[in-house]
Amino acid sequence: MSGKKLPGSRFFLFTALCLIIALSCSTYTPAQSGGGYLRGLITDSTSGEALAYASVVVKEISTGAYSDSKGYFLITSLPVGKPLTLVVSYMGYNTRKLNIRLEKGKMTHLDIKLAPSSLLLPVIEKTEKRIAEENATDISLQRITIKELELMPKGVETDIFRSLQYMPGVRSTGDVSARYYIRGGASNQNLVMINGATIYNPFHAFGLFSIIDPEMVNNIEFYKGGFTAEYGGRVSSVMNIFTKDGNKNNYSTKVGISYLSAKALAEGPIPYGSFIVTGRKSYSSDVYKKFLNNKSIPLDFYDLSFKVNYANPEFVEGSKITFQGLLSDDRLMNNDPTKADLKWSNGIFGFKWFQISDSPLFFEMSFSVSNFMGEVIPNFSTSRSKKNEVRDVNMRMDCNYVYDSKDQLGVGLNIINLNTKLFLENLSGTVTDIGSHGTNFSVYAKYKYLRFKNLGIDLGTRINLTGLSVNGGKFFNEPRLSFTYRFIPQLALKGACGIFQQEVTTLSDESEVISLFEPWVIIPEYLEPTNSTHYILGLEANLTEDLSLETEGYYKYIKNFPAINEKKVFESDKDLVSGSGEAYGVEYLLKYKFLDFFFMGSYSMGWTYKTVEGWRYYPKYDSRHSVNLTLEWNMGKDWQASIIWVYSSGLPFTKLTGYYDKLDAEEYFNNLNMLTPYQPFLLLGDKNLGRLPDYHRLDLSLSKKFSIAFANFYVDVSVINAYDRKNIFYFERDTGKRVNMLPFLPTATLKLEI
Repeated sequence: MSGKKLPGSRFFLFTALCLIIALSCSTYTPAQSGGGYLRGLITDSTSGEALAYASVVVKEISTGAYSDSKGYFLITSLPVGKPLTLVVSYMGYNTRKLNIRLEKGKMTHLDIKLAPSSLLLPVIEKTEKRIAEENATDISLQRITIKELELMPKGVETDIFRSLQYMPGVRSTGDVSARYYIRGGASNQNLVMINGATIYNPFHAFGLFSIIDPEMVNNIEFYKGGFTAEYGGRVSSVMNIFTKDGNKNNYSTKVGISYLSAKALAEGPIPYGSFIVTGRKSYSSDVYKKFLNNKSIPLDFYDLSFKVNYANPEFVEGSKITFQGLLSDDRLMNNDPTKADLKWSNGIFGFKWFQISDSPLFFEMSFSVSNFMGEVIPNFSTSRSKKNEVRDVNMRMDCNYVYDSKDQLGVGLNIINLNTKLFLENLSGTVTDIGSHGTNFSVYAKYKYLRFKNLGIDLGTRINLTGLSVNGGKFFNEPRLSFTYRFIPQLALKGACGIFQQEVTTLSDESEVISLFEPWVIIPEYLEPTNSTHYILGLEANLTEDLSLETEGYYKYIKNFPAINEKKVFESDKDLVSGSGEAYGVEYLLKYKFLDFFFMGSYSMGWTYKTVEGWRYYPKYDSRHSVNLTLEWNMGKDWQASIIWVYSSGLPFTKLTGYYDKLDAEEYFNNLNMLTPYQPFLLLGDKNLGRLPDYHRLDLSLSKKFSIAFANFYVDVSVINAYDRKNIFYFERDTGKRVNMLPFLPTATLKLEI
């Protein structure tokens, strides 16, 4: 079966199958059982926004669940015919207790609204939360809620990717870039999605900031490894960003400004639904000087996001339909014909149909289109013309069924039709396209064994029936396993392992300090697709009601990752060669809550290696030790303060050993009048054998909410690098000059909500 295209008949068959299942589940009723079914949707009472990962516990029998990313929860096999107490809690909201009575074999649905509170959760709610997560198979999974996102560190302005870099196991190569590297994996091995739609270049300004406005985010699921069978296409990590639905009760607007950009948000109800739209535009490039060694660049960007929700019971009862979009654009226009210009953009549009019924079944069908375009315009400079175009059409269906035993069965289909074009100009001015086109058809199935309170097992597999390239067209199986075993209520053993495949890559040079152009292509047919194997084992200890400790050890082996062929001489030589890599290490995470303070400390120790053409070396993001310390203080009366200190041991770099004068043949023949057509040529030592000095930094922040009449004002003041640590970024190879990262930098943001 060819991996080049999917016959039209299969596309229509897939679509028809999705529609049949969706309509069927709206009328399906469960078989009679000895227990009752309880399903609910948890929302904010003021806005109607879904509250993800809220704790739901049936007090009398000490059983419960978490709400999912959409705010839904489902508990089966509950006692019938007698009064029960349901305790619902969520950070930053008042806890609710509801009296319920269930009927045999009947689905009871509750719409639960929680009222916001300025107080942190009391101690009693931690006990309820622990009951809900007893057998959760969530190793290496970080769930980030709205409230947690608001408390995350702020730099020039709140940024999702920069905030992630404070987590154990997440590496960066410095203050300049928001690009992140997970447990030895390259940045192009991280899958980033918004409501399930892939984002190929989620960065503004050469990777300085993300294109996703935090005001749009409801919650985030972030897998650092060992992700389950419903996710595929990358070999290192998965981040799925779920956006807000918009205020279902009232119309509201927000405007904000920082040193970098100005932005606005509008949201409100519509018949049977709601909408939200947010836009952001840079207005000054002065702040870039702090990131780019005091160099001024004429960089301009914007992003625009929207989402519309529709849930009309007269259309299909229990259904919810959403439309989403994300547009971003970056342009570096020098207004100088001797310099090259750059531009890149994203365009993402998606449709999703979510369905519930009187059965313990959740169904979701989605369709999305993700476009990316990047271009280098040489003008009259010595740069060569480059242009990259990516078009990703993604269709998927997911079903999840919950049994009376509390076990769950998940199945799904996924079709990705990908078209990449890469236009490159050679020395003679000829433009060639080295892009390609293909279709990946995959199915997955997983079974979650949750019938015992102290044991949870998630066993599944993802099967690629066709692939994006000829080699990828071979049948490929990706088995996955994760588990939790709780010895006692305070101590749990967790683990995960699995195989993962990736068929796309970026063409980037690891030696670049800042990547200006990273085109995406399907891995060429002469190379095998990249695959990796993860092994993860950890312990979770709840030492007291206020103190917890988590530790994870991991080993990752990556096979067949594409690397630029640095030995290419002739046109017939391949552009890419195949390499391998391995990473292993251990991570610790300590959390402590006392009074109005919250402390979180993490330590990571890891080793990362790559092997290309028989040469084994450290990649540029290999750091042996990393420490992150955070102290947050809820000062009351809408005051919040935080102190963050980070440390990491030095990153690898290639040492310069000397120079020699090199005759440049091209310059000689193009400039025959030149008397000395010689240029200095660098002599480099072994790749990345040098180590930069250690890095550390202290950041401070203070925020306050003011309410005046009908408006709310939010003020955030931050100080980056409070003691002005001179952290080295790199050495200039031509001069040997030291270039440092961010200096002492005070910043502020102001937001108005009406």
